[in-house]
Amino acid sequence: MSYTILPRTGPAPAPRGRIGAGFSPVPHRYHLYLCADCPRSRQVTDALAELGLADSIPATVLGADPRKPEYTGLRLAYEATGHHFHGALTVPALVDTWSGRVVADRTPDILDDLRFLAGHPAFRTAS
Repeated sequence: MSYTILPRTGPAPAPRGRIGAGFSPVPHRYHLYLCADCPRSRQVTDALAELGLADSIPATVLGADPRKPEYTGLRLAYEATGHHFHGALTVPALVDTWSGRVVADRTPDILDDLRFLAGHPAFRTAS
C-alpha cells in the first residue's frame, strides 16, 4: 500500500489561541516578532511600552530579508502552529515560548492580548 501526500489546497491554518483562553497569562512566557519598517509592528511596540510590558515580553525586530537566520525562530513557530506550514511569515507575531506556537498574528488580536496581560495580577508584579 502506498500513500500520496497531496499539496495543501486551502489557506494555511491561522493561529486560533488567545491569552486567557488556551494560553496562560504568565510573565516571560511570550515573545514578539516585529519588523522595523512595519506600521503595525510600531503600533504593537508603542502598546508594549505604554502598557509597561517591555520587560515581561521580549521582542525580536526582524530585517527585510526572510532568508536571514533571524527568521528561524518565527518560521519554527509557524511550523509548530500548522503542520506542514507553507504560508507567508507575517509580523507582528506573538509567540508562546512554552509550546513554540504562534498565539496571534493579527495586530488587533495582539493588542487585545497585551491589554489583557497588562491588567492581569501576575504582570502587575512582574518585571
